[in-house]
Amino acid sequence: MKSAVIVGSAGQDGTLLYSKLSSLGYSLVGIQRSSLQLKGIEWSSELSLENPEQIEHLVKNLKPDEVYYLAAVHQSAEDNALADPVKLYLTSESVNTKGVLYFLEAIRKHSAKTRLFYAASSHIFGFPKGRIQDELTPINPKNIYGITKAAAMQICNFYRENHGIYVSVGILYNHESALRRETFISKKIAKSAVRIKLGLQSKLIIGSTSAEADWGYAPDFVDAMTKILQVVEPDNYIIATGQGHKVCDFLQLAFDKVGLDWKLYTEERPSIIVRPPAVLIGDSTKLRNRTGWKPSMDFKAMVELLVDAELKSLDLI
Repeated sequence: MKSAVIVGSAGQDGTLLYSKLSSLGYSLVGIQRSSLQLKGIEWSSELSLENPEQIEHLVKNLKPDEVYYLAAVHQSAEDNALADPVKLYLTSESVNTKGVLYFLEAIRKHSAKTRLFYAASSHIFGFPKGRIQDELTPINPKNIYGITKAAAMQICNFYRENHGIYVSVGILYNHESALRRETFISKKIAKSAVRIKLGLQSKLIIGSTSAEADWGYAPDFVDAMTKILQVVEPDNYIIATGQGHKVCDFLQLAFDKVGLDWKLYTEERPSIIVRPPAVLIGDSTKLRNRTGWKPSMDFKAMVELLVDAELKSLDLI
């Protein structure tokens, strides 16, 4: 029976991964902000990502087969001239960067066979020159979230190259499920379409309907994480669909699902955009070739699933 530690087990990806590994018979420690999720493992000690001694104690005693570091402070939307950059950086660094450093050092000292997956982000590329990014695209983050994610990725590379630690990085692009919080545009659109249909909301305000992104299905991305840790040699991988879609495409599919014309209920308000969004579309050829991974759900099916989830939450289907 394998054992794994999931850092960030209460988030979208952590919730999906905990369920997947649990179904495979893993013994699990899920680290949340204020508590632990345990399956097949007894653990009563305190555990904070800001405490290297506690992390070392866990790794030394448990010696997990796998660690999935998914925890993140995502503040890119707030990272602007009006925000406090010092506060943003220190808050983000403690989770996005230092925590994985503590895990890697504990693995180096006490559990050399442990394999670690780190969830990086397409934000590490900033505003790339090319429309499509791959693992060789220059890292040039433009917000504090991207900066701290890029720093952690470089730390992973350092431990892999200098200490022989098995650590792989997944550079994740947009990936959605019904578990998304309402701060994400996917959730906002799906929920608004249903609420407008029911007369609970009159309109949806969007910063830009022409913004483009590479949207995938979150369970597919979690599947990629598990496949990455089964590859013989550790490496860095883009996790993406390779297809770009505009916000207006998302809107049309979501509102079509409830029988409405999105243009009649959506107001575009550019003033709410902090900065022009980058076009980030990922080339996952390396991942597909090495693991056999491919998305199970296309864009249309994913959007319709999100709307169905909102309908189901109201007992309408």
